[in-house]
Amino acid sequence: MKIMIRALPFVIGSVLSAGLASAASAFEALPKQPPIPKDNPMSAAKVELGKQLYFDPRLSVNGTVSCNSCHDVSGSGTDNRPVSIGVGGKAGGRNAPTVWNAAFLTAQFWDGRAATLEDQAKGPILNPIEMAMPNEKAVIERLSSIPSYKEQFAKVFGGPSALSYDNIAKAIAAYERTLITPNSAFDRFVKGDKKALSPAAQRGMKTVQDVGCTACHNGVNFAGPALPMGEGFYQKFPMMTNNEYVAKYKLEEDEGRFEVTKNEADKHMFRVPTWRNVALTAPYFHNGAVKTLDEAVRVMGKTQLNKDLSAEQVSDIVAFLNSLTGEFPKQTMPRLPATPNSSVVGE
Repeated sequence: MKIMIRALPFVIGSVLSAGLASAASAFEALPKQPPIPKDNPMSAAKVELGKQLYFDPRLSVNGTVSCNSCHDVSGSGTDNRPVSIGVGGKAGGRNAPTVWNAAFLTAQFWDGRAATLEDQAKGPILNPIEMAMPNEKAVIERLSSIPSYKEQFAKVFGGPSALSYDNIAKAIAAYERTLITPNSAFDRFVKGDKKALSPAAQRGMKTVQDVGCTACHNGVNFAGPALPMGEGFYQKFPMMTNNEYVAKYKLEEDEGRFEVTKNEADKHMFRVPTWRNVALTAPYFHNGAVKTLDEAVRVMGKTQLNKDLSAEQVSDIVAFLNSLTGEFPKQTMPRLPATPNSSVVGE
């Protein structure tokens, strides 16, 4: 056997190279720009307005919670908590998905109940355990009492109904479409820089394909194939329930998309989350029950593929997942519109 190995180094090297090339060909680099809907074109003024709204806690009933509170763009785009905390210290029911690269998803939230970023932006503001505004009218009345917001909405959207709930969501979504993290080590690798990935990451890239992870985690966002907007890519989780992880991490307590559709076929179905920047978004899964990435890899191997991954496989996969951390565009805090001599909260 030793003689055969020494006699065939170039053959073995070629096989390994071919395997890596095949693995890389299954993936794509992140585009520079996400899909932009025709009814919400981008502009610098709209993005700036959306950024102010994203950071403004006055969109919550008591002025304490903003979009950024749970989806912190100074970091991972999450709050790195198992579940987020809304107004009055109320705990949410699910882990906050990252806002970074969310513009590439074709459905939002873990259960896909929002078809677009615009739809997603409308939800938390009125959710009683998140930002808890009583209704759309109250939101519009509050923002209308802030002169600069009235002026900006008129400039960006025009017309007598420029400051509307739909336009609030459109502005926030426009800002969120700038939250893209390109040029990860993986992206550089698939574009031709073969030194961009460590040997461990390269082995991990091949391993995720060989063991079956890429059946779900594929496409530019590693969150599933390209689908029409509003059509989410869902998978059952957990798939295999006869293992220690299901009870340990309470993986069956949340019925997933079923809670939206009431369709039995949707029980425990969840939108496949992105792998991009996943090394930064712990804790993991819809309930945030798993604290570390290596444990999350083991859980996925067993619950989804019924495989006990070796320590080396886990280590290599984690190295590959770390290679998906992209470059974060610099974020600066916006200057929020003032209300001289008065407050709009608590009226």
